[in-house]
Amino acid sequence: MVKTEPEAYSFAQFQKDKTTSWTGVRNYTARINLRAMAKGDEVFVYHSVSDKAIVGLATVIKTAYPDPTVEPDEKTEWFCVDLKAGKALPKPVTLETVKAHPMLKNMLLVKQSRLSVCPVTDKEAAELRKLGGL
Repeated sequence: MVKTEPEAYSFAQFQKDKTTSWTGVRNYTARINLRAMAKGDEVFVYHSVSDKAIVGLATVIKTAYPDPTVEPDEKTEWFCVDLKAGKALPKPVTLETVKAHPMLKNMLLVKQSRLSVCPVTDKEAAELRKLGGL
């Protein structure tokens, strides 16, 4: 799962762009999660801040590579991945719904809410797809 603020880069804009480089991640755990992504992996897109809902799907089309937005004085290697926009969920899955759901309430989305890139288990993904109307 990747998070974005819809006011900065919405899923609708992502769909218009068709693909994007998921840059700017500056958290060590999120970096590990980016590097673990494989070509073809399904990714949920979460609108943070205002919407607080999982709103769509994307697919990894290029695995982790050095983030071109890194400032020259940054000594740590940061990475990004390229994503292809997929379908919008017919019914966005709100954070409130995730927190209340017995199978989803322990997702990293809830447990590590500030993490901008986090894994989703196969069982969680199946349930999110179902709740989202897919």
